[in-house]
Amino acid sequence: MRVVVGRIGRPHGVRGAVTVECRTDEPDDRFAPGAVLLVDDAPSLVVSGSQWHSGRLLVQFVGVDDRSAAEALRGTVLEVERDDAERPADPDEFYDTALVGCKVVTTAGETVGTVAEVAHLPAQDLLVIATDAGEVLIPFVSALVPVVDLSARLITVDPPPGLLDQQED
Repeated sequence: MRVVVGRIGRPHGVRGAVTVECRTDEPDDRFAPGAVLLVDDAPSLVVSGSQWHSGRLLVQFVGVDDRSAAEALRGTVLEVERDDAERPADPDEFYDTALVGCKVVTTAGETVGTVAEVAHLPAQDLLVIATDAGEVLIPFVSALVPVVDLSARLITVDPPPGLLDQQED
């Protein structure tokens, strides 16, 4: 499965380095020297080096040796091929793609719906649940989402009174 890990921003300096807007929780692994990044309708890019500079990730690619070549890459979306069975190292972390499509039930066994997407907001992540009545947003925190069983494709939620009722109206 191909997943997006970043987008190339502006060039940095004159030797071909670019800034990268990270879209991964594992930038040190995904942008390590030798990492192969896939690009739509273009040859893949191989990382020759990366470093953090003033809070920004700077990446150098094999064959991109000057500012003009770096400028030509601006806006390019970077993807990697990830095995469907791959999981983050932390057991309390999940890839969005693993959660989408999971059935959601309450602790009482009532069906809520199916995860349509995971919204990443500054304060916290939200599970966007598709229901018969529309969408329901549930904060993705352990107090409200006590069980995530990826092997059964089942997520159990424990919403406070009114959370589901207010959003379905």
